[in-house]
Amino acid sequence: MLRRTLLDTAVAVFVTAIFWLPAAHAAGSPLSGVILAVATGAAVVLHRRRPGLATLVAAAATGLGAVLGLCRDPMLATAWCLFTLALARPVRHPLPLLVVLATGLGVVAAVPTGDPDGLGRQALLSVVALTVAWLLGTAIGRQVAAAREAERAQVHLALAREVHDVVGHALGVIGAEAGVTRALPDAGRDEMRDTLAEIESHARAALTEVQTLVRGLRAPARLDDLLSTARSAGLVLDARVRLSQPLGPAACRIVQESLSNVVRHAPGAACRVDVRDKSGWVEIAVRDDGPGFAGEAGFGLLGMRERAALAGGTVTWRNHPRGGFEVRARLPR
Repeated sequence: MLRRTLLDTAVAVFVTAIFWLPAAHAAGSPLSGVILAVATGAAVVLHRRRPGLATLVAAAATGLGAVLGLCRDPMLATAWCLFTLALARPVRHPLPLLVVLATGLGVVAAVPTGDPDGLGRQALLSVVALTVAWLLGTAIGRQVAAAREAERAQVHLALAREVHDVVGHALGVIGAEAGVTRALPDAGRDEMRDTLAEIESHARAALTEVQTLVRGLRAPARLDDLLSTARSAGLVLDARVRLSQPLGPAACRIVQESLSNVVRHAPGAACRVDVRDKSGWVEIAVRDDGPGFAGEAGFGLLGMRERAALAGGTVTWRNHPRGGFEVRARLPR
C-alpha cells in the first residue's frame, strides 16, 4: 500500500512540475494553475479509493487548464486514473472507448494542424494516452476477474470434495455396520443396540465434521481414527505406518477415501494400508483382495487425484496382478 501511494505521489509531482507550473507561469495565472494542478494531483494520489470520481476530476481539471492555457498535460494524469477504473470495472462492450475515441478525434480534427501552440499534437497525444490506458486496464482487469473466478471454482470444488469425503465415508461405514448385523442369523438385542450405537456415533461425528467444515475451522482427521473406524465397519485391516510426524489433511483424506471405497465396493475384503516417509515424500498404498475394479473412475478416485495434484503429488490406481484393487499416492512432506 505504501509503495502504491509513493508511486501515485511521484506521478502527481511529475505531471504538476512538467506540464502545469511552467505553462501557468507563462500564461501569467499561477494561482489558477496551482489550484487546478492541486486538484489534478489529488485525483492522482487518491484515485485508488474512488477511481471513477478521480478520473472525472482529473479530466475536468486538465481540460479546463488546457482551454485556459494553464497546462500542457496530454491527459497523462487522467489516463493514470482511467487505467485503475478500467482495471476495477472491465467492460465487455467497447462503447465507452468508442466515445472517447470519437470525442478525441473530433477535437483533433477541429484544431488546425499548423497551430503554433501545439494543441493538435496535445489532443492527439491525449487520445492515444486515454485509449492505451483503457485498453490495458480492461485487458488486465479481465485476466484478474478470470483468475478470481477460477480460484472461486477451485474453492467450491475443494469444499464439495471435502463434503463428499466426510459424508461418503460415514455413510459407507454406517451401511457396512448395518449390513453385517443384519446378516447375523442369531443377532440379539445387545448386538442390535451396539450396532445402533455405532451408527449413531458415526452419524453424529460426520454431522459435526461437516458443520465445522462449513465454518472453515475443521482440523484434519487423524490416521489412527480412520483405521479404527474402518475396522469397526468389519474391514479386516493390516496397517503398517512408518511416519516421523502426523499426516497432513490431503494424505488423510486420500487414506479415508481409499478405505471408504473398500467398505463400499469390496465388503468383507481384507485390506492392507502402508504409509511411510521416504526422502521427503509420503508414500501411501491401500490394497484390498476384493473383486477389483471394472468401471470408470468415480468422483472419489478423481477427487483423490485432484487433491494430490493441488498438494504437488500424484495418485494412481490399478487392479493388482495378484488380485484386488490398489491405490497409490505420493505427496510431498
